[in-house]
Amino acid sequence: MRLLVVEDEMQLADALSEILKRNMYNVDTVYNGIDGLDNAMTGVYDCIILDIMLPGMNGIEVLRKLRQEHISTPVLLLTARSEIEDKINGLDCGADDYLTKPFVTGELLARVRALTRRKGEIVDEARLDYKGLELNKNTCSVMWQGNDVKLSLKEYQIMELLISNPHQILPKERIIEKIWGYESDVEYNNIEVYISFLRKKLSVISAPIQIKTARGIGYSLE
Repeated sequence: MRLLVVEDEMQLADALSEILKRNMYNVDTVYNGIDGLDNAMTGVYDCIILDIMLPGMNGIEVLRKLRQEHISTPVLLLTARSEIEDKINGLDCGADDYLTKPFVTGELLARVRALTRRKGEIVDEARLDYKGLELNKNTCSVMWQGNDVKLSLKEYQIMELLISNPHQILPKERIIEKIWGYESDVEYNNIEVYISFLRKKLSVISAPIQIKTARGIGYSLE
């Protein structure tokens, strides 16, 4: 899953980014409201962690513009303020949740998991399931009927994307945007290499699940 962190305190922003990356998220980080809005408008993110007090454009303004443009990405607001009026204002403007600084890492991760959770896909907080094929975040592995194999970070992230969108053809452009970022210069053959690795690992565990190629378009899980 791809997250956007919009926070002007660079030390905090970078620390959040590292924590999220260690928990298997792809993370983009920006330090002002204008860049935050530009990134968020792409629609490639699964969740946005948005500070309220930002230079250029504050978080509430960013949030209003996103909702006016019908960008429905879940937004977790961060602020040092604790007044109830600020919380109400943020939620009324379209925020999905609200977290007051300082906060503990565990609570932040729990709120992100809650916001990105999709009904019917989660076995538990650390597992995704597709017709018995299990993807485990804690062990970075994929399992079929008791047989499991370790995945690299990029393999895990691509498999997570495929399992979260079963029977859908995922264009190569979308995979690059989600895994490497929309400004990445990664080429299609990078994806092809990782898809080849994943197919071999599915074969190793004798999983009947296939990653099918839609020639010239992308890939789907069947």
